Amino acid sequence: MADPGADRAAADPGAFAGPAGPRLVVKRVADVAVAALVLVLASLVLLVAAVAVRLLLGSPVLFTQQRTGRGMRHFRLLKFRTMTDARDASGRLLPDRERSCRLGRLLRRYSVDELPQLVNVLRGEMSLIGPRPLLPRYDRCYTDAELARFAVRPGITGLAQITGRNAASWDERLGLDARYVAQWSLALDARIALRTVGRVFASSGVSADPAGDMLDLDQERGMSRL
Repeated sequence: MADPGADRAAADPGAFAGPAGPRLVVKRVADVAVAALVLVLASLVLLVAAVAVRLLLGSPVLFTQQRTGRGMRHFRLLKFRTMTDARDASGRLLPDRERSCRLGRLLRRYSVDELPQLVNVLRGEMSLIGPRPLLPRYDRCYTDAELARFAVRPGITGLAQITGRNAASWDERLGLDARYVAQWSLALDARIALRTVGRVFASSGVSADPAGDMLDLDQERGMSRL
């Protein structure tokens, strides 16, 4: 099957031109150093979370899903599993809200489920700060202006997340992603990181069922799931 993201990148490679220069080297070095340090410091938390997921939810412990990254290239995002595999009489997965469990809500509340993405950072697939990576089926849905979000590595957190987290509309989120790329600086990354830490400790803006709070991007924009 053709990759619509690759098609758009090939048709207009200039659409993904983003920040350049020594500051990006500093950003990448900081990403690797901080990701490695946090993985070491949070090793006990990671172990406890992995054991809890294995005992209460079963295998697999990690949830993996294809997402679209820099240059609209696809990669496998890592997260701790936070939902059951409960299905209806026809064998279809129940809605997220019905598959949510106390452990999953706890992991999401304090963003522990996101910690495995530090491995994505070390692999070079993600950054600590940047636009959140979205599903490949959305690749056809972006406006030309919104394609700017693919000029940088996607992030574990970003400008859209500290501004509205799960409450912002798609237009707002994607507009903030494009604004982040246009205004990017190391100072901006530092401000986003500090505000993210504050939100995590306050456990604010987290939804038990993010998918139920708003339409999927392709549905909102009337795009078919190809």
